[in-house]
Amino acid sequence: FFKKLRSNCCYCTQNEQVIDRKYSLFFDGKVQELLKRLTEKDLEKVFRKRKFGEKPQTPEFKFMTDEELVKALKDVEIRADKKLQMPPVLPVRKEIDDVFICDTILKGYSESKFVFTDISYGKNDRDRIIVVREPNGTLRKANWEERSRMNEIYFPRPGRKLWMPTMFKEELLLKDLLTRKEYLFILDRACLQFEPDDPDYVRVTTAVYNHINEESEFNEIRSTRHYGSLVFYLIINRNIENLLSENLETNRLQEAVWALDLYNIIHLESKCDHKYVKGEELDYIKAFIDQCSANKGKLELVYNKYKDLLRSPKLQAWN
Repeated sequence: FFKKLRSNCCYCTQNEQVIDRKYSLFFDGKVQELLKRLTEKDLEKVFRKRKFGEKPQTPEFKFMTDEELVKALKDVEIRADKKLQMPPVLPVRKEIDDVFICDTILKGYSESKFVFTDISYGKNDRDRIIVVREPNGTLRKANWEERSRMNEIYFPRPGRKLWMPTMFKEELLLKDLLTRKEYLFILDRACLQFEPDDPDYVRVTTAVYNHINEESEFNEIRSTRHYGSLVFYLIINRNIENLLSENLETNRLQEAVWALDLYNIIHLESKCDHKYVKGEELDYIKAFIDQCSANKGKLELVYNKYKDLLRSPKLQAWN
């Protein structure tokens, strides 16, 4: 019986939960490379001081040789890459509704459910066997909420609560945090509390991404691990006009080109057939505005303004 149970208990695999092709592209090497470029690794921002309510560490100063300095800088780059590792953008997972057997002879044996959890070491939270015996005798796989609770009881994770924090349950609290631009606090806490395909994770991150996009507050999370996820989300939903506008307004022409490269990789069916040629970045953007943009009003105005500014000596000196 347990051999059969184990063979049928494979969570978040292509057999049970087929990830949409566009979402699966998040893990593509070329897509990851473009997202990392767009993130802009600013070391001062990556290692900025964060308010965790703890006593700050005292800075340590050292005298180094040139070789030691080069090695230290390489170590900093490695640490920065780890800090900038992006949480994946995934569709909401499918509900688990698998019944193994219904033993009517056990009906009424108990008024409570029995949960059986495989706590063997070497298992991860996704493929661990967890089953539930209902009072009516039905033996089924545990649903996602039950799995989350059992995993947290037996294998608690630092920072993850057994019950959902109030800030994620109360819409007014979440809106207040968004108004105060506490984007990183919300996103970091969501990563701690939820799995990336959890409906609540998707709900919370979607609210944050949409708010950032509507307010054009992209620089608030640029050079953080969440920026690439934000860009991917906007591209998946064909909503990059504000992002492109912000890129042009802040003289990030190359970033706008990379964003359009991503758009064309993810949306193969796109009508944007203009190929990028180095030195013709503005033509590349104009082709997107004319052929693909669903909300071209603001973007076209910003594009024309940027094109005019390129002729000004001040911007040419800036470049």
